[in-house]
Amino acid sequence: MIHRQRMTARLEGEFAVFLIGMRINRPWLPHRWLPVAAAMPRMLRELYAQPALGLLSHEMWFSRTIVLLQYWRSLDALLAYARARDAAHLPAWQAFNRAIGTDGSVGIWHETYCAGPGTHENVYVNMPPFGLGDAARAAAGARGAGLSRLPRVLKRTPGRPKFS
Repeated sequence: MIHRQRMTARLEGEFAVFLIGMRINRPWLPHRWLPVAAAMPRMLRELYAQPALGLLSHEMWFSRTIVLLQYWRSLDALLAYARARDAAHLPAWQAFNRAIGTDGSVGIWHETYCAGPGTHENVYVNMPPFGLGDAARAAAGARGAGLSRLPRVLKRTPGRPKFS
């Protein structure tokens, strides 16, 4: 459902944003990249079946580089899942290293960011629930413009450009 009004998402406390993906470097070798691509849906099914593991929401985009955006309750929850011997991630990671390693046929990558109160901003207009707005269940009432919604403490962080 598309929400026409301006929406914003507020997630209580700290959370982690995890970007992960793969790049198909040799598309003519589907036997190399298909098993890698098939691993993530298994993990997502497991994570949604067990909400206590900490995944809040995800979005995914497909092209030569597949991008998966995930929102986690905490960095600790994300790391615990990544290291859990009884979860789908660790065997998938070990299988990738055995089958692909550094042969160049499939690239994988990830980036992890920690966020919390006052360290992020968002707005959604004419959008279905998406991104943080899906993870935090967006509510009507976005006000202000862009970075002006961020608290002044963020604007004064050493090494950051000043936006005001």
